[in-house]
Amino acid sequence: MGTTTTAAPSTRRVLGASLVGTAVEFYDFYIYATAASLVFGPLFFPSDNPSAQLLSAYASFAVAFIARPIGALVFGHYGDRIGRKSTLVASLLLMGGSTFLIAFLPSYAMIGWLAPVLLCLLRFGQGFGLGGEWGGAALLAVENAPPGWRARYGMFPQLGAPVGFIAANGLFLLLGLWLPEAEFREWGWRLPFLASALLVGVGLWVRLKLTETPAFVALATQGPPPAVPIAELLRLHWRATLGGMLGVIVCFALFYLSTAFALGYGTTKLGYARETFLGVQLVAILFLALGILLSGWLSDRFSPRTVLAAGCIAAIGVGGLLAPLLGSGSLLLVGVFLSLALFVMGFVYGPLGAWLPGLFPARVRYTGASMAFNMGGILGGGLAPVLAAALAERGGLGWVGAYLAAAAAASLIGVLVLKRPALA
Repeated sequence: MGTTTTAAPSTRRVLGASLVGTAVEFYDFYIYATAASLVFGPLFFPSDNPSAQLLSAYASFAVAFIARPIGALVFGHYGDRIGRKSTLVASLLLMGGSTFLIAFLPSYAMIGWLAPVLLCLLRFGQGFGLGGEWGGAALLAVENAPPGWRARYGMFPQLGAPVGFIAANGLFLLLGLWLPEAEFREWGWRLPFLASALLVGVGLWVRLKLTETPAFVALATQGPPPAVPIAELLRLHWRATLGGMLGVIVCFALFYLSTAFALGYGTTKLGYARETFLGVQLVAILFLALGILLSGWLSDRFSPRTVLAAGCIAAIGVGGLLAPLLGSGSLLLVGVFLSLALFVMGFVYGPLGAWLPGLFPARVRYTGASMAFNMGGILGGGLAPVLAAALAERGGLGWVGAYLAAAAAASLIGVLVLKRPALA
């Protein structure tokens, strides 16, 4: 009885720490994506052409995805050399601090070209910090998991996505309901960025109480850590890195096409009210949480690779449904599409917490999982809103659906070519 009593709080702390960091990650990223869809165009990239404004705002969104692999390289280096805990604390501080400072940025009308430069600089800081966040959170969960539970432990960082999304989208929805449009555009959009400090504080409080994972502690008895983890990774594990990168693409594409792109397209081209569309997305994100929970259970019963492959095939079908449902003119059918897309995302995102770390030995696991995840993020997420907006502008929603199907096919190839067993 005594053993159970002392172990339970440790398990809750580990899972809570892995979840809260990715909740902050998705909150930070999605308040930026939402603000880019709604207000950043006229505030920081003024133009006579609304589409050009939106594309410029989405381009600034992509800056963080360029920074993420650099952050993965730096934080992965220290995560594999000095430990998971301190690296996770540093990544959370940088990511949260950059988000908080965006709240204080002056607009283009105040300081001219310096405004978008500062915005992009802080966006780079967001991405740099985030580069070390997901990989460390996933390792924290799976390296503490008992046998047979790794996928269910590994899904906790993934559950941070719907938690962060609901917090971000819900706050923007409330602000839209409470504030007149002029006040929202003038100062209301800044409040979600200020509120990120509260989430970061909770994350730090939880993470500072952690100890190192058993896998990292065991490494200390086996000799010194790699001098340059990225060199060892690319020399010995480049196939796993490339396959892992491909396997990640579809989850980012699904998320940002059904959230950031859909919000911008729905409130401009389709003419839906902002609060209405945000409300539909809030309902749809619950299906992402359901998909993650189901995929975690199924991944432990079968394997993360099997569930990921099935999810990729389903995502190809979602690509075929994008144009007829999103462009249907029916808000109900739009909601059905968003719910379906995010439910399928749960099956290509939920198993990643167990699948990606399982591709790499503990010596380079932080670097490997982080690099694969964030390089895949560039291909699947960083360019998704701007590419989708450009494709929709020139060729219609059918081309956006084809882009999603192609992303899913690329991930399916990455999953199928890698046959390493799950994390040992």
